[in-house]
Amino acid sequence: MVKARTQDIIDKFGLELLSGEEGVHRPITTADISRPGLEMAGFFNYYPADRIQLLGKTELSFFERLDTEQRASRMQQLCTDVTPGIIISRGMEVPKELLAAAEAASVPVMVSPMKTTRFSSRLTNYLESKLAPTTAIHGVLVDIYGVGVLIMGKSGVGKSETALELVKRGHRLVADDCVEIRQEDEDTLIGSSPELIEHLLEIRGLGIINVMTLFGAGAVRSHKRVTLVINLELWDQNKHYDRLGLEEEKMRIIDTDVTRITLPVRPGRNLAVIIEVAAMNFRLKRMGVNAAEQFTAKLADVIEDGEVEDL
Repeated sequence: MVKARTQDIIDKFGLELLSGEEGVHRPITTADISRPGLEMAGFFNYYPADRIQLLGKTELSFFERLDTEQRASRMQQLCTDVTPGIIISRGMEVPKELLAAAEAASVPVMVSPMKTTRFSSRLTNYLESKLAPTTAIHGVLVDIYGVGVLIMGKSGVGKSETALELVKRGHRLVADDCVEIRQEDEDTLIGSSPELIEHLLEIRGLGIINVMTLFGAGAVRSHKRVTLVINLELWDQNKHYDRLGLEEEKMRIIDTDVTRITLPVRPGRNLAVIIEVAAMNFRLKRMGVNAAEQFTAKLADVIEDGEVEDL
């Protein structure tokens, strides 16, 4: 499925379309942007034709030094049947050779009033977000003390009920039941809710509730970076659960490893409080404070001192 088209960047940045209107629905397949300086000089051996082409003051200043035949030839080579668009920055005048070549090849030519470097940065960020790898995970995403906590587990284990208690305790709901996750960077996962179920929470026996209507706008947020996964599972007496917190389990989502904590569920355990503390403890670990390691070090010192006294 096509995630971005030339028309999207026209709408997003308010670009002025001057030529090649027939090509505004061409797909954009890469977030990389090309500034065709070498191509202006006639070197098209490695021309990345499938990228958005951005012409700034440097490229157009060099272009003005070419003769009439070279100008027409370079622009014809610049406009291919896979080029999603050519953008002129700084609101500069567009060469007539470019308009003619673009119209013939149906390549959209757009103008932006922004400076070249600034526009390039904003466009790259926008395309990286639009073209980022995505996946959908069954779970609940909650913002707890600034930590994006993805609560997972089998259906009926109590994920939504726990999220409701967390919202009552002042935390913010991002998504319930289905969490759409996109990888915007090598280690950055951004979770959000599908538009259809945004701000909604399903509680068995109660039905669907609108969290924003009940608790206010401060109880929800549109997206959040996923940094911790809490996996809820029914208590298994035969299974060994980590009691010190020294073992750090990882879960791979798309191409990113995220810390995962497994919490056993049984009557009497206040899951909301436990998850809240887990989020705070995760923040402390990232700040360099690890209670489990400190306890282990103290225990080793006590054991060592005891051995010395025995000798």
